[in-house]
Amino acid sequence: MGRGIRVNAVSPGPVETPIFGKMGLPPEALDETKRGFSEQVPLKRFGRPEEIAKAVLFLASSDSSFLVGTEIVADGGTLGLESWAA
Repeated sequence: MGRGIRVNAVSPGPVETPIFGKMGLPPEALDETKRGFSEQVPLKRFGRPEEIAKAVLFLASSDSSFLVGTEIVADGGTLGLESWAA
């Protein structure tokens, strides 16, 4: 008999977090790097930490009780865009 353990995943795209400020880049280069990432995302922006947290909370809640082996790709549409380009 199973142990009642479900395994699911959240795969975020670029998310606005403090890590970008720790790259050691000058502010102008950092802004350009962020702009470059944003341009690759169909929504043209970084995700917000709270958006990723809501996906995680959903998977941790009873609302997702029938999901097993599911991956929520929270990347602003980037993965979908890549599959169209292939």
